[in-house]
Amino acid sequence: MAAALCVALARLGLGFCLATLLGPDPARAQAQASEEPSGFWTRDTLLDDVGGLRSALDKVGGTLNLQEMSEVLGNVTGGIHRGATYDGLTTMSLRLDTDKAFHWPGGTFNVSALQIHGRSLSANNLANLQTVSGIEADRATRLWELWYQQALPSGKAEVKIGQQSIDQEFIVSQYAGLYLNTMMGWPMLPSADLYAGGPAYPLSSLGIRLETQWDGPLKLLGGVFDDNPPGGPFANDPQGRDGEASGTRFNLGTGALFIGELQYAVNPAAAADKSCDASSCALPGTYKLGIWYDTANFPDQRFDSTGLSLANPASSGMARQHNGNFSVYGVVDQMIWREPGGPRSLGVFGRIMGAPADRNLIDMSLNAGVNLKAPLPGRDDDTFGIGYGLAKVSGRAGALDQDRAAFTGTAYPVRSAEHFIEVTYQYQATPWWQVQPDFQYVINPGGGIQNPQNTTQRVGDEAVFGVRMNIVF
Repeated sequence: MAAALCVALARLGLGFCLATLLGPDPARAQAQASEEPSGFWTRDTLLDDVGGLRSALDKVGGTLNLQEMSEVLGNVTGGIHRGATYDGLTTMSLRLDTDKAFHWPGGTFNVSALQIHGRSLSANNLANLQTVSGIEADRATRLWELWYQQALPSGKAEVKIGQQSIDQEFIVSQYAGLYLNTMMGWPMLPSADLYAGGPAYPLSSLGIRLETQWDGPLKLLGGVFDDNPPGGPFANDPQGRDGEASGTRFNLGTGALFIGELQYAVNPAAAADKSCDASSCALPGTYKLGIWYDTANFPDQRFDSTGLSLANPASSGMARQHNGNFSVYGVVDQMIWREPGGPRSLGVFGRIMGAPADRNLIDMSLNAGVNLKAPLPGRDDDTFGIGYGLAKVSGRAGALDQDRAAFTGTAYPVRSAEHFIEVTYQYQATPWWQVQPDFQYVINPGGGIQNPQNTTQRVGDEAVFGVRMNIVF
């Protein structure tokens, strides 16, 4: 009976049924094999060869990727308002292997575009720092990346040049990519402390990146990029400024962002080994240490150009400018247990960043969590995770809040830190379809900011429920 129900639901596109969660059902498998269209549920992409388009592109070295990520998120407690919103992201990319296309070995050309739709729950309801979805952004259809990568003759180095979104390679945690919260991808510290959040989704910047792989476990990434994709002032740098809504501004007029990252891989070959026994289950991991430096000017978080507090009525209102900004960071991804001969494994991750307090709103951010692969019998490709994020408001910014209270003679909240906890389950319905229910709890939103709807209170803690669906076409 359960098998028949699951097959019926699958035909309606509702593959996430109770029988599936409880484990494999031989009767269901037999029914699917005899009744479902051949290969539809096992193909890698929904549209397969797209009427021969992918095959034709492959002959000349081209690879087309198209996916839609849609989600509904809502807060049932806290925030400025309560309610739910829908947002979505369509991503299209085309890559060209220059060896196949032009007999030019080692080259790759990439172009990608974004179509961002829906509304942001964080901006409209939450007023939090660590936004709850990594696809929240201003609605737009925009160019994302446009670059060329060339492998050097040694085979141990690659150079990439062009319009790049550096969150695809730098400061990345493999395990943290499971989660919906934005800061599990591009962290809170650069999101708050760089111009417009830096060259990270949905923005990108012109630059050059070098990757070097030594014999052994070490890899070095380094690059220099324009630090300000929209090209506006620090305090007023929206994604939609002038031509930036289309992603074609190509600004080079603010400063340069230098970034370097050293990576150390532990048991890298074991990551793809699914046949280990009790005596040979090596545990893969990656350790990263990095630093970035921005050459632009950054405003002080408390004092004006004359040394007065920005809260002082006699202040000029023009923040003191600091020349340059930097951050140091570390990232750890480590599998700590795996099932001999089976798919189940347990991995942990951590990422910490620090920056000077005088010129930055956030002087420390932290992400951590634990992921369980194949959490249920028969669900080898599912993942369950529990994650945590911390955004610490700098002492200089907190001191400005104290100044405001002193100069106005009224109570004013002093910002400190914002925390969130996220619990998520990624259900791999088919190779091309994921469904991901998610829960997040945000503690002390905004670091403890005043609620504009009730100025005698801070914004209340937020319980956010949602579900994300990802389809690869």
